[in-house]
Amino acid sequence: MSARSDLSDFAHRARDFLHDLAQNNDRGWFRTQKARYDAEVRRPAERLLNAVTPALEQTAGMPVRSKLFRPHRDVRFSEDKTPFHPHLHAAWSAPDGRGWYFGLSPDYATAGAGIMGFDAEQTARWRAAVTGPAGAELAARLERIDGRLDPPEREQVPPPFPEDHPQAALLRRTGCVIWLDDLFDTLAPDPATGLVDAFGRLAPLQEWLSEHL
Repeated sequence: MSARSDLSDFAHRARDFLHDLAQNNDRGWFRTQKARYDAEVRRPAERLLNAVTPALEQTAGMPVRSKLFRPHRDVRFSEDKTPFHPHLHAAWSAPDGRGWYFGLSPDYATAGAGIMGFDAEQTARWRAAVTGPAGAELAARLERIDGRLDPPEREQVPPPFPEDHPQAALLRRTGCVIWLDDLFDTLAPDPATGLVDAFGRLAPLQEWLSEHL
């Protein structure tokens, strides 16, 4: 069975389930709907991850591991005691720290790529790269991708760099992931192809990260 025919109703059925979960976010309801969750969300999502992985491995030139995040929330230290996330989140990760991300909810369908958080060595390489000619190149690549960047994590430029450094916004980052939003209509007919195409649009960032970090 082809990936398209196997998953052609996944986005709609998963979104419908997540909408119902948002309206009935309690363990009793989920228990009665567990078979539906497995059939309409979990198992198709696992097939989607498996369908996308070979393309990412070919692009990355290395093994890629996939992960489907559990719907259960850790509510131990949260004032919000609703037990489940009304969204589906998945990720693929390469050994060098780069990742590819997918999120689906009643309100959004998004794909992202990059590194969520740099380790100490990556931080040093990032700062060295973005303060040299490669920084302007990265800024231009991000502009051409025309995706969504979350605000920089740091409020100030780290020393010894001046606050008015040309790449101040990049220096204030502790990771770099860019997102493509509003993908539901693109993903609905063929989620695997839609995600591979979206990750292809994000490849310029991944290539830069591979080269410099």
